[in-house]
Amino acid sequence: MASTALTYSDDQAEAHDAIAEALRGAGIDLDNGTLLPPREGQTRVMAIIGKAGSGKTLLLAQLYHALEEAGLEVVSGDWEGRKRRDKRTLAILAPTNKAASVLRNRGVPATTIHRILYTPVYDPEYERIAEWLAGNGERPEVEGLTEQALDRAHAFYQNNKSIPGALAAAGLRGSDFITGWKRREEPLDVGFVDEASMLDAKQMEDLQEIFPTLILFGDPAQLAPVNQSGAMVFETLPEPAKLILSRVHRQDADNPILDLAHALADPALEFHHFGTMIEDAARRDDRVQWAERVEVDLMARSPVLVWRNATRIRLIHAFRKVHGAPETALLEGEPLICDGIELPMKHRKKRLDLEARGLIKGAQVIYLGPGRKPGFSRLHVMGAEEPQVSAASIVKIEKPDEEEPFIPFAANMGATFLHGAAVTIHKAQGSQWNTVQVFAPDLYAAARMGRSEAGQPLWKRLAYVAITRAEERLCWVVRNRLSKPERGLRIDDLQSAPAPLSLEALSE
Repeated sequence: MASTALTYSDDQAEAHDAIAEALRGAGIDLDNGTLLPPREGQTRVMAIIGKAGSGKTLLLAQLYHALEEAGLEVVSGDWEGRKRRDKRTLAILAPTNKAASVLRNRGVPATTIHRILYTPVYDPEYERIAEWLAGNGERPEVEGLTEQALDRAHAFYQNNKSIPGALAAAGLRGSDFITGWKRREEPLDVGFVDEASMLDAKQMEDLQEIFPTLILFGDPAQLAPVNQSGAMVFETLPEPAKLILSRVHRQDADNPILDLAHALADPALEFHHFGTMIEDAARRDDRVQWAERVEVDLMARSPVLVWRNATRIRLIHAFRKVHGAPETALLEGEPLICDGIELPMKHRKKRLDLEARGLIKGAQVIYLGPGRKPGFSRLHVMGAEEPQVSAASIVKIEKPDEEEPFIPFAANMGATFLHGAAVTIHKAQGSQWNTVQVFAPDLYAAARMGRSEAGQPLWKRLAYVAITRAEERLCWVVRNRLSKPERGLRIDDLQSAPAPLSLEALSE
């Protein structure tokens, strides 16, 4: 390792060299920038493991730049040109759109695992445009598209390497140029997976079928997937395949939020001691706030993080009440969380289409208004590259002390949503927000119950995940009180796609 030595800690340098050695065995020499054709039958899985502030993202980004410089083609999941047998490829993945967008905001072209497992099938006429934009063909003449529209597509692609986005800039909808989705048949090459603590065994199996070289980046202090019995997929790897990173203080500028996160590793730390640490941090640094109430204006974009479902439902009800939301309808700007897809097996293609647009379980969505057909909603999918969609929707509004949710409107089938003004800490994994409100009474309840997960008090794991969701500011809410809104809900601040992608064919 040469040019990156000045920016790496010792741990990062050792991890970089170990990965470089593994890639060299796969025919990718980062030191000399040379590539050999892929080697059949060789597989390798490694994991970069470290808590918040250990520099996992910096290492991932540096490795991405080195691989791109060496000549690997980055596969984004939105379109792939004709594959050459000797071409080496790299895909950078995350379990959710929000987690992928965190990487994209740092200049790393990440996509979701789903968009790599399933690939779009393009209409042949529009695939010619894609080949041209990617530099693999001549400028086409396409009936119904003007030269000016092609110029717009070309200009968009120069700045944003997204084929769907470029075609949308030309005035096309997704349903015009994507005719369906199919399970990936041919393997890729090198895969980087961020937020690997969220992976379950089935996703890991799927990824190993596609990538002979797979590098996982994960935080062992986070919460394991609910169906994994407290274990994370990288914990089963042999010890030489696990590379441990420690905190890098010079990279996090003594961030008080990270100081609090790392303090949770002290086995002697009790909940009331931790509360005192937060109070002290709040007096020294405005990046930490000891909050006497929940700020309702933040909830529309940054949900309150809670442990108990009853707390979540109570906060959602209060949020809707202070905004004067009617029981029979949603207001524009209300936040939603995708809770999955309700479609019978015979509609598998439609399910894949919804999921490929970003409507996967846990996706954060903003309601923009009703669609053109009954039961349809116009939605903004937070973190998606083409965020605006129109989809058949089933919206469930849960109410305190009532078993069945109220459904203000619903299509016969489609994407299902819960309200998103408050979410459980489990569902918040993989996401980050500028400001995060953590509902401390819930964590106190977990502490009093004395529950443990993977050998650590549950309240500490919950607190660690919750406070590390904050990019800039942490609000530790200590009372069950809600402020009054200073402004109404809004949607004018959301990024608009050049042309909304329509999923209204799902009603046919």
